[in-house]
Amino acid sequence: MKAVHFGAGNIGRGFVGLLLHEAGYEVVFADVADALISQLASASSYEVHEVGENAAVKTVSGFRALNSGTEEVAVVAEIATADLVTTAVGPHILKFVAPVIAKGAAARSHSKSLAPLQVMACENAINATDLLHSEVEAAWDGAAGDLSSVAVFANTAVDRIVPNQAPGQGLDVTVETFYEWVIDRTPFAGAAPVIPGATFVDELGPYIERKLFTVNTGHASAAYFGYGAGLEKISDAMADASVAARVRAVLEETKQLLVAKHGFVEAEQEAYVQKILSRFTNPYLPDTVSRVGRAPLRKLGRHERFIGPAAELAERGVTPVALLDAMSAALRFDDGADDEAVELARMLAEMDAAEAVERITDLPPSHPLFPQVRKLIEDRKSES
Repeated sequence: MKAVHFGAGNIGRGFVGLLLHEAGYEVVFADVADALISQLASASSYEVHEVGENAAVKTVSGFRALNSGTEEVAVVAEIATADLVTTAVGPHILKFVAPVIAKGAAARSHSKSLAPLQVMACENAINATDLLHSEVEAAWDGAAGDLSSVAVFANTAVDRIVPNQAPGQGLDVTVETFYEWVIDRTPFAGAAPVIPGATFVDELGPYIERKLFTVNTGHASAAYFGYGAGLEKISDAMADASVAARVRAVLEETKQLLVAKHGFVEAEQEAYVQKILSRFTNPYLPDTVSRVGRAPLRKLGRHERFIGPAAELAERGVTPVALLDAMSAALRFDDGADDEAVELARMLAEMDAAEAVERITDLPPSHPLFPQVRKLIEDRKSES
């Protein structure tokens, strides 16, 4: 079995690549980072250091590496005979890898013996494979026939904390022991890939939102509350009783929404919350509040980790007090090294509060959450 994986960074090597290797796939890494690809191409193995409870060191071997920018023909040829294509490049990069995937899928259309190519985008975004699918369709050569006859696309939800790596670590990757890779099995029509480390479900949406509104919401909350408290690391923030209580309150509100909306058993969701909170306290993950808090404009988007659940709670007649507290902290994330934090500060300085709410959150003035977010921005502006 062979998998072509786009994105040879820390997530690609320390999560997706590792699980594919353990599932018995020969992994072909594709990336445009020439120095990284050169390192991988000349290495026979690398190690994944899982830190935390039940720590372990795992070795990944039997892989190959290609530069998808300068060796596109070779990457297309690999896709043409692959069983699986995965990505971990960032949602905004999918449009750049899609044409290569389209060419690879078209090349395999000449063979009647190959099963459809199985494509999964393993990105930190909702329904990222749908986005990739649309980009592949846009690049598809109709002369190759029907795309659906040579490729199937399945959405996934992925979760593993991979912090900034220590200098000089090379190809080895440090990750947390916990991970979750949930895959929608329905597109495979009974022929889903065998990946022992993954969980296949018939309805992915609830799991995507559970992860986004628990892991991502909680992680970002810890970062912004910790930043406001002058703390450096996420583990430091969670060791602070006041910060930990505020994060816990945020996840209590998102739990309320997830149980009501998706029918998760409350006790099971509470156990999930407790597991997530324990992950944030892992002292072996040197994650900083600045790294986790970066890109506050994106994190304050309409369907993102704060506004998304807060808006749904407001629509249900519930005032999201703790989530509003987290949004307030995000508005005060003024890290000058982060471009989005700088842009957020500019918008807050130059726009009136109502315009800022619409531009930052995409909430219409008629939404029940709008006045509460406007008050947060008014308060922030009054400090300047």
